[in-house]
Amino acid sequence: MAKYALIAAGGTGGHMFPAQALAEVLLANGWRVSLSTDDRGARYASGFPDQVKREIVSSATTARGGHLQQLAAPFKIAAGVLAARRAFRADRPDIVVGFGGYPTVPAMTAAGMLRIPRMIHEQNGVMGRVNSLFAKRVDKVACGTWPTELPDGVEGIHTGNPVRAAVKEQAGAVYLPPGDGAVNIVVIGGSQGARILSDVVPAAIAILPDDLRARLRVAHQARAEDHDRVAATYEQAGIDAEIRPFFDNVPQLFADAQLVVARSGASTAADLTVIGRPSILVPLAIATGDHQSANARPLADAGAALMLPESILDPETLTRDMLAVLTDPDRAAGMAAAALSLGRPDAAQRLYEIVTEIAA
Repeated sequence: MAKYALIAAGGTGGHMFPAQALAEVLLANGWRVSLSTDDRGARYASGFPDQVKREIVSSATTARGGHLQQLAAPFKIAAGVLAARRAFRADRPDIVVGFGGYPTVPAMTAAGMLRIPRMIHEQNGVMGRVNSLFAKRVDKVACGTWPTELPDGVEGIHTGNPVRAAVKEQAGAVYLPPGDGAVNIVVIGGSQGARILSDVVPAAIAILPDDLRARLRVAHQARAEDHDRVAATYEQAGIDAEIRPFFDNVPQLFADAQLVVARSGASTAADLTVIGRPSILVPLAIATGDHQSANARPLADAGAALMLPESILDPETLTRDMLAVLTDPDRAAGMAAAALSLGRPDAAQRLYEIVTEIAA
């Protein structure tokens, strides 16, 4: 009988993309796979293979929302745990793998109550709240970013961050340094967009030298509410730009890019290193434990990226850094090679090997 893995992941691309990558490897090796998440997470699950069964659980967090939402959260979590226990008794997984985010709490808790093997994968350089809650109680802790700040007494295994099949297809794609022809720039604010990038990046691109600006092609991910003003800025500057709230072809966009300007979410960093592209990274200032700075630091230290904290981000500073890459082909090529040297395209396979070891 096929082994069965239950994957639990929170509702952002940062949790869902590596979860999807593991699901793809599990399916390829004959496993049955289910995904446990909440309604928000289900919106980010469209890329999962059709064979993956979706299980929507009741969950919540006491860390956000109004007073009534915080009071109701423990009851929603308890209901989710009871539902997960019933599901596990009817169809017991061989292992439950948590990728962080509060929607993982019911499945991970129920698995512990039923003594089902459990492990977690932490994508970021600083462990998130939910993974920290379970870190000392699971069989293994895998880490995507290295080093990762872990709770005292917890040992992590550096697997890297699993990337989806579409990213692996572009692994090590030949990089064409910026030259006299078209120059592609990709602007990505994470799975939910980033207002500050929509405020600053179009303004920075608009003051690039005329000869460079005329050759630019920009793919800019912007929230729906930011679309019109972003489009207007690019249009006024004569920039060929495509603006969308979500791109479903990010791996191809990265492969075609001469430069990526992005948040430093763990999945974005993994994609950049597997494909091998120079980047300017703007860590989310309010990220828990400043984990996006921890994600960006290995790339910056290796010379693969320029890191710009939000505190000093303005159009003039960003223009300066973009010019430093786009007018120096040798430097751009060196950054691409440095990024590639950090890549772990086999991260999903490494994680799969730990899964099979625990499940056995």
